[in-house]
Amino acid sequence: MLLLRPYRPEECPALARLFYDTVHYVCRGDYTPAQLDAWATGTVDLAEWNRSFLAHRTVVAEVDGVIAGFGDLDEAAGYLDRLYVHRDFQRRGVASAICDELERAARGPVETHASLTARPFFEQRGYCVVRRQQVARRGHLLTNFVMRKGG
Repeated sequence: MLLLRPYRPEECPALARLFYDTVHYVCRGDYTPAQLDAWATGTVDLAEWNRSFLAHRTVVAEVDGVIAGFGDLDEAAGYLDRLYVHRDFQRRGVASAICDELERAARGPVETHASLTARPFFEQRGYCVVRRQQVARRGHLLTNFVMRKGG
């Protein structure tokens, strides 16, 4: 059974690990190993991530007591910052449930920067590509898409 609930600060290390694992497993068909390493190094500033999670509306998804994914939205800006689902819970409605919750909290249009991997998911939800961009991360360029829904 899927449960959505607010983020708890003690979960920050687990969410950072889920982020790393998801990037390196789920996105490996769209990015090179060097790009994946540049995107998710395995080390994040946990204090900064925690501050960001607390400043945003952050939703954690659990399936049978296991963290299956998370997402966060800057409500004022309408910016969907992070959306990651554990590889063992892909294509089971977890990302859709998190997005539904976050989109309801937005005060207007929602914008995100979607990876090559995530673009089809967001397109199916009615997001449109505003522009394709190349983002520099640790000496590597990663393609992603500024996408918007609403307004």
